[in-house]
Amino acid sequence: MIERTLIIVKPDGVRKGLEKSIIRKYENAGLRMVKRKVLTPTPDLLKKHYSAHVKKPFYPYLEKFMSSGPVVAMVFEGEDAVATVRKVTGATDPAKADVGTIRRDFGDMELPDDDRIMMNLVHASATKEEAEKEIKLWFG
Repeated sequence: MIERTLIIVKPDGVRKGLEKSIIRKYENAGLRMVKRKVLTPTPDLLKKHYSAHVKKPFYPYLEKFMSSGPVVAMVFEGEDAVATVRKVTGATDPAKADVGTIRRDFGDMELPDDDRIMMNLVHASATKEEAEKEIKLWFG
């Protein structure tokens, strides 16, 4: 089934100049980018996006990191896009991600655990429902 999903290249990925390499990995998996924009997320946008985490102790650090510079928000489309993107992206912790995934191939293994998990280059929607909600939030 053709689906759409949201991918965000986080500030660490943008600073490292990885946008094109990340896009290429998703395209090589058979997906097609249909929307793209560059922005520095506002605290309000981040609170809505990460609403499940706002009350958690790590949230202020996550918000500070995600608003520390530009991100690249993209919508990719393709057969089973959500599952495909999750597979190509890799585990949340780059040190535990499979070789060949974005987070493992481009991630910073030297960061402490909490930073490595937060600064993991890419956000990818976890479910079709989450993707629909996040696409509306980021693209209107």
